[in-house]
Amino acid sequence: MIQQLFLTSAQWAEIQHHVSAQSPLEACGLLAGKNDSVEEIICVTNQAQSEVRFVMDPYEQLSAFQWMESHHLDLVGIFHSHPSGPETASPTDIAEAAYAVVHVIVSPRGTSWGARGFWIENGVAEEVTLHIRE
Repeated sequence: MIQQLFLTSAQWAEIQHHVSAQSPLEACGLLAGKNDSVEEIICVTNQAQSEVRFVMDPYEQLSAFQWMESHHLDLVGIFHSHPSGPETASPTDIAEAAYAVVHVIVSPRGTSWGARGFWIENGVAEEVTLHIRE
Protein backbone atom coordinates (compact mmCIF):
# COMPACT_ATOMS: atom_id res chain seq x y z
CA MET A 1 0.00 0.00 0.00
CA ILE A 2 1.24 3.47 -0.89
CA GLN A 3 0.89 5.89 2.05
CA GLN A 4 1.40 9.08 0.01
CA LEU A 5 1.47 10.25 -3.58
CA PHE A 6 3.51 13.14 -5.00
CA LEU A 7 2.36 15.28 -7.94
CA THR A 8 3.82 18.48 -9.33
CA SER A 9 1.78 21.67 -9.42
CA ALA A 10 1.82 21.43 -13.24
CA GLN A 11 0.37 17.89 -13.09
CA TRP A 12 -2.30 19.04 -10.62
CA ALA A 13 -3.15 21.92 -12.99
CA GLU A 14 -3.45 19.43 -15.89
CA ILE A 15 -5.88 17.28 -13.88
CA GLN A 16 -7.95 20.33 -12.91
CA HIS A 17 -8.07 21.49 -16.52
CA HIS A 18 -9.29 18.06 -17.66
CA VAL A 19 -12.03 17.76 -15.02
CA SER A 20 -13.15 21.36 -15.66
CA ALA A 21 -13.38 20.73 -19.40
CA GLN A 22 -15.49 17.59 -18.86
CA SER A 23 -17.78 18.97 -16.14
CA PRO A 24 -20.62 18.34 -15.42
CA LEU A 25 -19.66 14.82 -16.60
CA GLU A 26 -17.19 12.75 -14.61
CA ALA A 27 -13.67 12.90 -16.00
CA CYS A 28 -11.02 10.21 -15.61
CA GLY A 29 -7.43 9.35 -16.30
CA LEU A 30 -4.33 7.43 -15.32
CA LEU A 31 -1.29 8.46 -13.31
CA ALA A 32 1.98 6.98 -14.54
CA GLY A 33 5.14 7.06 -12.48
CA LYS A 34 7.42 5.18 -10.13
CA ASN A 35 6.83 4.23 -6.50
CA ASP A 36 4.96 7.17 -4.93
CA SER A 37 5.72 9.82 -7.58
CA VAL A 38 3.61 10.72 -10.60
CA GLU A 39 5.61 11.42 -13.76
CA GLU A 40 2.82 11.66 -16.36
CA ILE A 41 -0.90 12.41 -16.44
CA ILE A 42 -2.82 10.46 -19.09
CA CYS A 43 -6.36 11.74 -19.59
CA VAL A 44 -8.81 9.10 -20.79
CA THR A 45 -12.30 9.53 -22.24
CA ASN A 46 -15.16 8.63 -19.93
CA GLN A 47 -17.02 6.22 -22.18
CA ALA A 48 -20.06 6.32 -19.84
CA GLN A 49 -20.54 10.07 -20.52
CA SER A 50 -22.22 10.27 -17.11
CA GLU A 51 -22.40 12.82 -14.30
CA VAL A 52 -22.22 10.06 -11.68
CA ARG A 53 -20.13 7.26 -13.21
CA PHE A 54 -16.99 6.70 -15.23
CA VAL A 55 -15.90 3.90 -17.52
CA MET A 56 -12.53 4.39 -19.17
CA ASP A 57 -12.45 4.00 -22.93
CA PRO A 58 -10.80 0.55 -23.28
CA TYR A 59 -8.78 1.44 -26.38
CA GLU A 60 -7.39 4.61 -24.80
CA GLN A 61 -6.66 2.70 -21.60
CA LEU A 62 -4.80 -0.04 -23.51
CA SER A 63 -2.85 2.59 -25.44
CA ALA A 64 -1.93 4.30 -22.15
CA PHE A 65 -0.69 1.01 -20.66
CA GLN A 66 1.42 0.37 -23.77
CA TRP A 67 2.87 3.88 -23.53
CA MET A 68 3.71 3.36 -19.84
CA GLU A 69 5.45 0.08 -20.61
CA SER A 70 7.49 1.60 -23.43
CA HIS A 71 8.56 4.45 -21.09
CA HIS A 72 9.34 2.10 -18.18
CA LEU A 73 6.66 3.64 -15.96
CA ASP A 74 4.10 1.97 -13.73
CA LEU A 75 0.45 2.69 -13.07
CA VAL A 76 0.62 4.47 -9.69
CA GLY A 77 -2.86 5.97 -9.66
CA ILE A 78 -6.22 6.54 -11.27
CA PHE A 79 -8.07 9.83 -11.03
CA HIS A 80 -11.67 10.70 -11.63
CA SER A 81 -13.98 13.52 -10.71
CA HIS A 82 -17.12 13.73 -8.67
CA PRO A 83 -18.47 16.98 -10.19
CA SER A 84 -21.28 17.16 -7.63
CA GLY A 85 -19.23 15.71 -4.77
CA PRO A 86 -18.50 14.13 -2.44
CA GLU A 87 -14.71 14.15 -2.23
CA THR A 88 -14.62 10.55 -1.04
CA ALA A 89 -14.60 7.13 -2.67
CA SER A 90 -18.20 6.12 -3.36
CA PRO A 91 -19.55 2.59 -2.79
CA THR A 92 -19.35 2.13 -6.59
CA ASP A 93 -15.72 3.31 -6.63
CA ILE A 94 -14.88 0.82 -3.89
CA ALA A 95 -16.78 -2.06 -5.52
CA GLU A 96 -15.25 -1.47 -8.96
CA ALA A 97 -11.63 -0.71 -7.95
CA ALA A 98 -9.68 -3.10 -10.17
CA TYR A 99 -6.10 -1.94 -9.57
CA ALA A 100 -3.98 -1.75 -6.41
CA VAL A 101 -3.08 1.92 -6.92
CA VAL A 102 -4.01 5.28 -5.41
CA HIS A 103 -7.46 6.43 -6.46
CA VAL A 104 -7.60 10.23 -6.61
CA ILE A 105 -11.08 11.73 -6.30
CA VAL A 106 -11.38 15.30 -7.60
CA SER A 107 -14.35 17.37 -6.43
CA PRO A 108 -15.39 21.02 -6.33
CA ARG A 109 -14.19 23.14 -3.42
CA GLY A 110 -15.90 26.48 -3.78
CA THR A 111 -14.78 27.93 -7.11
CA SER A 112 -11.84 25.54 -7.57
CA TRP A 113 -11.13 21.81 -7.35
CA GLY A 114 -9.84 19.75 -4.46
CA ALA A 115 -8.60 16.18 -4.33
CA ARG A 116 -8.22 13.32 -1.91
CA GLY A 117 -6.42 10.04 -2.44
CA PHE A 118 -7.54 6.57 -1.39
CA TRP A 119 -6.00 3.11 -1.41
CA ILE A 120 -8.89 0.73 -2.13
CA GLU A 121 -8.39 -2.93 -1.32
CA ASN A 122 -10.71 -5.73 -0.16
CA GLY A 123 -13.70 -3.40 -0.04
CA VAL A 124 -11.99 -0.83 2.18
CA ALA A 125 -10.86 2.69 1.20
CA GLU A 126 -8.00 4.11 3.29
CA GLU A 127 -6.95 7.71 2.81
CA VAL A 128 -3.58 8.41 1.20
CA THR A 129 -1.86 11.77 1.63
CA LEU A 130 -1.51 13.75 -1.61
CA HIS A 131 1.43 16.14 -1.93
CA ILE A 132 1.58 18.87 -4.56
CA ARG A 133 5.12 20.16 -5.14
CA GLU A 134 6.73 22.60 -7.52
